[in-house]
Amino acid sequence: MMGFKIVLSLAVLATVLLLTECSWGTGKGNSYNYDLSKMSDLTKLYNSKVYQADRMRRPLEGMSFQAGLLSHSGVRVTLEDGTKWLVHKGDGYGISSQTVVVDARHMSSSWKIIETKNFRGSKRVADFVKAGGTDYSLIFDNCHDASGRMMEGS
Repeated sequence: MMGFKIVLSLAVLATVLLLTECSWGTGKGNSYNYDLSKMSDLTKLYNSKVYQADRMRRPLEGMSFQAGLLSHSGVRVTLEDGTKWLVHKGDGYGISSQTVVVDARHMSSSWKIIETKNFRGSKRVADFVKAGGTDYSLIFDNCHDASGRMMEGS
């Protein structure tokens, strides 16, 4: 049964990473080629330890300012090798999960850090994806709720 759960988790992550088509914050509706395509790369990312996490916020698409909930948030994680990935949630961001992982190189300059935590490798990328949750609800489970859960515990 454990093997089935791992395979299912990897399949969900692969779908999240490979099938996500959304804007990463430029307001221009850009989408990017996927940075990871091999299952071994996806597995490695999913199991990578997170050393630092920055909760970040940017204006909503089409807006030049942000005010409280009138913004988008996510968590940029830094791994042991120094690479950075954005874990964030949005309506229509993924297929099997609305919480997705993207290379932080695709983040616009409008993202600003609002909180930083040093997790010292105590969490994995998988933990952040799981905390984000699979379903999106503007009222009951949005990007702000997800990023808050991701930052809990240390």
